[in-house]
Amino acid sequence: MTTRRLTLGALVLAAAIGAVATVAAQRGGGGSGFNSQQSYTGNVRYDGRFTFVRMSYPYGGRQRAPWSHDYRDGEYNFLKILQAITNVPAHIDESSIMSFSDPELMKFPVAYLCEPGYWYLSETDVVNLRAYLQKGGFMIVDDFPLRSQGNVDSWAVFDQQMSRVFPEGRWVKLTASNPIFHSFFDVNSVENIPTAYPLGSQPEFWALFEDNDTSKRIMVIANYMNDLSEFWESSSTGYYVVADVNEAFKFGVNEFLYGITH
Repeated sequence: MTTRRLTLGALVLAAAIGAVATVAAQRGGGGSGFNSQQSYTGNVRYDGRFTFVRMSYPYGGRQRAPWSHDYRDGEYNFLKILQAITNVPAHIDESSIMSFSDPELMKFPVAYLCEPGYWYLSETDVVNLRAYLQKGGFMIVDDFPLRSQGNVDSWAVFDQQMSRVFPEGRWVKLTASNPIFHSFFDVNSVENIPTAYPLGSQPEFWALFEDNDTSKRIMVIANYMNDLSEFWESSSTGYYVVADVNEAFKFGVNEFLYGITH
């Protein structure tokens, strides 16, 4: 694994953009058809290469399921960046969608969950997620507004579900001194990590540590009041300024590299 520190520039972004546009054209549109919890038969078969695993959960609405936000372009653009600047062998033109009760989850080091304000776990999900995290798995929680549609307190919903997984778990607010901010890039200020649109107030990053011990590894990181994948999804469109997109990619790479190496 590379330990170099880089400045992510426009040239690096350009390496991802063209390839992702081709992939998106081949794979079709977004996730508008997703409205339930499921694992998909077209998931990537484990072969030792890194796979982006997006977690699904039950959702009964008629519109796009919240857990599918920024799919597919979000992960595909991110995977192109990850491949371009690290030594991580990765599937860059395919990803997986899994339910929390899927035993296949145990084969993959990092799980990505978005929009936790709508999240619900079955009892089987609770048991499987607890085992996954205790055995070394790492979960990134993103697209996490202060309040979800209908003025729902997103943190309260998320914390309620996580308290079923780890009843004694305690959340710790991270500062830029934590190793996750330096696992690949040096991100020296939390305030430098941008937010794509109003999600509450200043973004915060909260962690659940193994055995509630801050000297041990992080099992779950919550990008609270932030949506890094919004920048990843839009990176090929020019919608956001390059400097903000770069910062979103940099911390995203840090999170995934932390999960892969811890």
